[in-house]
Amino acid sequence: MSPKGLPEPVAEERAHSARVAERVRSEIIESGGRLSFARYMDLVLNAPGLGYYRAPNRRFGREGDFITAPEMSPLFARCIARQVDQMLSHLGTGMLFEAGAGSGVLCADLLNGLNESGRLPERYLILEPSAALRARQRETLENVAPDQVSRVVWVDDLPPAGFTGIMIANELLDAIPAPRFKKGANQVLEACVGNRGDGFDWAYYAPQDDDIVASVKAIEAELGEPFAEGYTSELGCEREAWLRSAAQRLRRGAMLLLDYGYTRSEYYHPQRRDGTLACYYRHRVHADPFVWPGIQDISVHVDFSGLCRAAADSGLEVAGFTSQAEFLMATGLLDACRQQDPGSPDFIRLTAQIKRLTLPGEMGELVKVLALTRGMDCPLIGFSGRDYRGRI
Repeated sequence: MSPKGLPEPVAEERAHSARVAERVRSEIIESGGRLSFARYMDLVLNAPGLGYYRAPNRRFGREGDFITAPEMSPLFARCIARQVDQMLSHLGTGMLFEAGAGSGVLCADLLNGLNESGRLPERYLILEPSAALRARQRETLENVAPDQVSRVVWVDDLPPAGFTGIMIANELLDAIPAPRFKKGANQVLEACVGNRGDGFDWAYYAPQDDDIVASVKAIEAELGEPFAEGYTSELGCEREAWLRSAAQRLRRGAMLLLDYGYTRSEYYHPQRRDGTLACYYRHRVHADPFVWPGIQDISVHVDFSGLCRAAADSGLEVAGFTSQAEFLMATGLLDACRQQDPGSPDFIRLTAQIKRLTLPGEMGELVKVLALTRGMDCPLIGFSGRDYRGRI
C-alpha cells in the first residue's frame, strides 16, 4: 500500500507523478526554496500536460477518484434543467455557459432536459482548457445527446462582455487554487511548500503578499475574535476574483454555482482549526496534498459569504442560497419516483440515487447552491423551499 493507506498506483501513474513532482521541485528551487501553496495547487492540478485536470488519461466517476452529482444520476441535471428553464423563460432568450464541464455529462443531460421542455438555449458554451477533456466531453455528447452536439461551442475564456444567459459552475470553485495561512504567536504566516528528500513538506513564512495578512485580519474582525495560535485555513480571494471576472461579462441573466462549502462563520469556526483542504485518490479522502502529486485531486471548500460580498461589489443580486438537497427537492427530484411502482427495480435504483444526492452525510448538506442574478426579478423555484440567504 502507498502512503496514507491509499491504493498503490500502477507503474504508469507513478511515472507520471514523478514527472509532476520534478516540475514542482524545479520551481521550488527557482523560487528560492519555497512555493506558495496556491501555486503548488495550481501546478499539480493545471500544469499543461501534467496537472491532474490537464493530463490525457484523467478518469471519471466510479473508475476515477471521486464522483460528481451529474455522474451519480441524470436526475441531478434534470432538476438543474427545470431551474434553467425558468430563468430562460424570464429572459426570453439567452445562452448557457459552463465552466469546467468535466466528462460532459451535465451538459448532455441538461440539454436533453431542456429539449423536452422546449427551452433549448441559442448556444451552450463550455470553457475547458484541457484538449483531452474537450474530446471526452464531445464523446459524451455524441453518445448521450447526439442531436445537441452542434449547439455546443468550446471556448478558451469567459464569454465576452454583454453575455445574456445563464453561467453554470458545478464543483469548479473548490478546485481553484487557494492561499493557505497559519496563525502564529504574534503574526500571520503563509503556508508554503518546500522540498524534503524525495517529496515535499509544509514550510511557514511571513507572507510576501500583504493581502494575505489583510484578509486574515478582516475575517478576524468580522468574526469578533482572533484565530487561536496554530489555527490553519484557506482564503477565497482567487475564487472571488474569478466571480468578479465572470460578473463583468454578464449583462443580464444569472450565475448558478454549486459546490462544497460553508458560510463564513461556519468556514472559520474555531473547531475547524485545520481548514478544509481535502484530497481524493480512488475514492479515498485524506488531507495530504503531497501524496502522489498530479494523480490525486486536491480541493478547498468555498467561503460562500465571501462570494456573496464579491457578487454585491460587482452589482449582482444574491437571488438564492440553499443546500443541494433543498434545491433538488424544490426542482422536482422526487417526480421520477412517483412515476414508478414501489418495489420495482427502477424505483429502487432511483431511490438509491436520490439518497446519495440528498442525505446530509452524502452531498445533500455538504454541497450548497448559490444563485446570483442581474436584470432578473423573479422568485427562483430552486429556492422556494428553504432559502439560507439570512445565514450569509
